[in-house]
Amino acid sequence: MASSGEEPRSGSPDRAGTEPTADGAQLDTAEDFEVLEEEEEEEDLSELPPLEDVGRPPAPPQEDAQPSEQDPQEWVDVLGSGLLKKKTLVPGQGVDTRPRKGQDVTVRLKATLEDGSVVEENPALTFTLGDCDVLQALDLCVQLLEMGETALIVSDAKYCYGAQGRSPDIPPNAALTLEVELLAARDAPDLELLSGKEKIELANRKRERGNFFYQQADYVLAINSYDIALKVIGSSSKVDFSPDEEAELLDVKVKCLNNLAASQLKLDHYEAALKSCNLVLEHQPGNIKALFRKGKVLAQQGEYREAIPILKAALKLEPSNKTIHAELSKLVKKHADQKNVETEMYRKMLGNPSAAGAPGKCKDKLPWSIPWKWLFGATAIALGGVALSVVIAARN
Repeated sequence: MASSGEEPRSGSPDRAGTEPTADGAQLDTAEDFEVLEEEEEEEDLSELPPLEDVGRPPAPPQEDAQPSEQDPQEWVDVLGSGLLKKKTLVPGQGVDTRPRKGQDVTVRLKATLEDGSVVEENPALTFTLGDCDVLQALDLCVQLLEMGETALIVSDAKYCYGAQGRSPDIPPNAALTLEVELLAARDAPDLELLSGKEKIELANRKRERGNFFYQQADYVLAINSYDIALKVIGSSSKVDFSPDEEAELLDVKVKCLNNLAASQLKLDHYEAALKSCNLVLEHQPGNIKALFRKGKVLAQQGEYREAIPILKAALKLEPSNKTIHAELSKLVKKHADQKNVETEMYRKMLGNPSAAGAPGKCKDKLPWSIPWKWLFGATAIALGGVALSVVIAARN
């Protein structure tokens, strides 16, 4: 099911424009760097649902999946919305045996559609409870199971595979009935005691889960998965790693940070995205995706002067990338428009409006263009005033 953490195959993660998107398109033909940092040899990522409302009523439990004599009153409305319900088929060993968030649990799982067709069976599915490693319906309800309990879970598509479904066996907006037995629960391994290989594998599983959520446009959960992966990588260790393991951990960290920045940018969390990009560039100053996303973040903040040289640096590293070309051309035009607006604003502030805005009849009018007759008239009046003053003074 969702715990496999599979994702689309990709090319080299360090060269923008060479990785295929989910639909096979090359990066340089896409609108944006939508392809996430991935491993080279990986299978297709199984699709899982975003948290968007699909507007479907909860599906009734299937008669072939539960005994008809069961009382409907026994159903537990897990979320109070009627979209996720649980019923105990075989009692467990008591409330005290329920698993806790953060533990690794193992369950037996059987999933069926409304028509009764089985779409998944797993005799021993293991995942970390509360980390969103599997379907939300499963992650939420397993916390309510007692050890050894077998339960029936009826879930709306919202908490399963959502509006996308899972090709080819689960159609869009499909409700599922899950039969689940809790087999084991144990504390998660101590990160300090993990070997280099184990830490790399764990971090990659969390990162791959983030990639799944990103492809489902559920950027909040994608950020959550990338954060968990980064915490695994950044945890202290009592085990010595080989140089190759150190290098691989750094590679996974850079991928997570790049994908984290992409998710933050989708949510308009510009300051956080800028921080993620800068962390990538501290390790890899020539990382094209980080340069591109940093340029986009600055552009979104209106910092065209700072964004343009960053995008130029990315384009210099890969001159044939059409995505960077298009973004850079757009920013150069916006920057030119911005400078024109600023220039006009400063001209008005200084009281020197542009000549183009002045009325045509006033263009050539200068102080010395006053008609001579007005000048002579003003002079005569001034002389007359002086003479009158002299006469009055003499009489006094």
